[in-house]
Amino acid sequence: MIIGNGRVITHDFDNPYLEDGAVYISKGKIIEVGETKSLLQKYPDVEYIDAEEKLIMPGIINTHHHIYSAFARGMASTGASPQNFQEILETLWWKVDKKLNHEDIEYSALTTYIDSVKNGVTTLFDHHAGPTSIKGSLNIIAKAAKKLGIRTCLCYEVSDRDGLDKMQEGIEENINFIKKCEEDNTNMIKGMFGLHASFTLSDESLKKCQEAMKGIDAGYHVHVAEGIGDLHDCLNKYGKRVVERLFDFDILGEKTIAVHSIHVNDFELELLKNTNTNVVHNPESNMGNAVGCAPVLETFSKGINIGLGTDGFTNDMFESLKVANILHKHNKCNPSVAWGEIPVMLFENNKKITEKYFEGKFGILKEGANADIIVVDYDPLTEINQNNYNSHLLFGVMGKNVVTTIIDGKIVMKDRKILTLDEKEVFKKSREVSKKMWNRN
Repeated sequence: MIIGNGRVITHDFDNPYLEDGAVYISKGKIIEVGETKSLLQKYPDVEYIDAEEKLIMPGIINTHHHIYSAFARGMASTGASPQNFQEILETLWWKVDKKLNHEDIEYSALTTYIDSVKNGVTTLFDHHAGPTSIKGSLNIIAKAAKKLGIRTCLCYEVSDRDGLDKMQEGIEENINFIKKCEEDNTNMIKGMFGLHASFTLSDESLKKCQEAMKGIDAGYHVHVAEGIGDLHDCLNKYGKRVVERLFDFDILGEKTIAVHSIHVNDFELELLKNTNTNVVHNPESNMGNAVGCAPVLETFSKGINIGLGTDGFTNDMFESLKVANILHKHNKCNPSVAWGEIPVMLFENNKKITEKYFEGKFGILKEGANADIIVVDYDPLTEINQNNYNSHLLFGVMGKNVVTTIIDGKIVMKDRKILTLDEKEVFKKSREVSKKMWNRN
């Protein structure tokens, strides 16, 4: 098909912007990007999608999410309000994940994936938890992704907080899913090894994780020094900082995602850099949990590959782009910072993370890249060009402006309508399922 008659943002440095451009795709790949008239003349017999002067751009990537957290939306709180991050975990998230059954997992996945697609997300990395329903949980999420048609990378968070048997079951869930994904040739589902955080994993448990990963080419997905308590726990128990402890267990590496990395010092940043470990920043979640402001600009300046995620707070990466931009201006009391770094994190570094797991090129409209494309309903009130389109995306676009989402060359959403499943029925069922979960002891 050809998607044309649009303002094309390619994120290709050699050809960044076309005022009246088009993209020709076939068999899940981009064949050519050029002027609309030229491509229609060159390929006259293919399906044509008229973007009607809207933006045409690469699909968005979310490199850290918690799908299961969706079922906490609107849930009544009980007891005293939490006063710190540890209390948030204990009074909310560790209560929610213990209630999840397989049906809850299925519908939290379906609804989160749908909302993500409607916000222009074409690839999503998720970090799952659910100690009462571990076995087979990643397969359930993967089936939901396949049903909708979104690309995803999944893991289960191993932790000691529910006992050694559950910890071992979490290890097995990760390894079994990683091996299953190795047999999948669709380039749509991948697996990582999930770890909760240093403070919920003993040395003995980390050794078991390390042993289970021998000979397996998959990285870890782990929360790193998100709260100050994680750092204090590590110093008190092991006499070292969080990143240093993870380094000692060979957890860092080019396929590992060190989420948050807030309470880290310069030495730890050097460890992350020297091991080519990826970091993912989640601005809204960090602010909501009041855990502190990550040293994002310092991390970026060291050349560490730092991307952008949502941590379950939202499904709208354009929203996270905006919040990250103003958070670091506010934190530094300097309005001139973060203009360049944050767009690079979302549009460049997220695709670098993705390309470590999935085959092909992502986040770019260029010959040979994977055909993950979105059409965004944005009519600029000022001139848009190759030098200022990031400013337009920052100040003018939200996820709800996405009207068409194409993943792996297939139209998943067109004119805001999901084509691969019945969205209304899914959400209706989700409301019923989530209510039962809320009332479950």
